[in-house]
Amino acid sequence: MQRAKIVAAAIVALLTLIVVLQNTQAVETKLLFVTVTMPRALLLVVTLLAGFIIGILTVSHYARKTRKQDAVPPGR
Repeated sequence: MQRAKIVAAAIVALLTLIVVLQNTQAVETKLLFVTVTMPRALLLVVTLLAGFIIGILTVSHYARKTRKQDAVPPGR
């Protein structure tokens, strides 16, 4: 099982490297009133991280809400 995890991690790392190397062109991105020029790969990573963080915050919010509801004794 440990070997399968190592192989899967190596495949993901290789695919990530391929995506980064294929997306080195600079792109202009408008953020509100500012135009930012950055490599497309960096834009993809920033977008991925933003989505990941939003997902974690959303799940933790609902988990906390569920725990509070479970802590209330029945009949109240």
